Amino acid sequence: MTFLDDHSPARAVDARAAAIRLAVFDVDGVMTDGRLYLDADGGETKTMHVRDGLGLKRLQAAGVAVAAISGRPSEAVARRMDELDITRVHLACDDKAGALAEIRRELSVTDHEIAIMGDDLPDLALAESLSDGPGLLLAVADAVVELRRAAHWISSAPGGAGAVREACELIISARSGRQR
Repeated sequence: MTFLDDHSPARAVDARAAAIRLAVFDVDGVMTDGRLYLDADGGETKTMHVRDGLGLKRLQAAGVAVAAISGRPSEAVARRMDELDITRVHLACDDKAGALAEIRRELSVTDHEIAIMGDDLPDLALAESLSDGPGLLLAVADAVVELRRAAHWISSAPGGAGAVREACELIISARSGRQR
């Protein structure tokens, strides 16, 4: 059995994750697989993994506030967030940094208490909008290379296929003092 020393990357991620009080998730490509399912009438359907939903509920039960910020509008996403009791939802958001600043003020959280999970360049820009950067930058396995390079942690699952659940469990475990 190999034991990690205090300077290992896993321990550094655990230390960051233990401080998280707010977890912000992009929707398309993170909570969904990133594909748009459009019908002939212009309707849009999204698929979300049920395990991600349980992860989000568990994260909230562990005392971490959850927010969803997306550049796209979606009645289906709004309904799913309502089902999961996620009240900090910003859809069709042109100013993700402004939405995050509003949530930060409401919750009185610092940069190092924020986790951001994304898949694409707007999520990287959101992370970079924080003066100190987020406490924990998370990327889905199929995120763009720029985000994966900047991330503190990358899920093994792609967006929409359990990546959110992995991130939730990482934070829950770290906050409870369990180490990987």
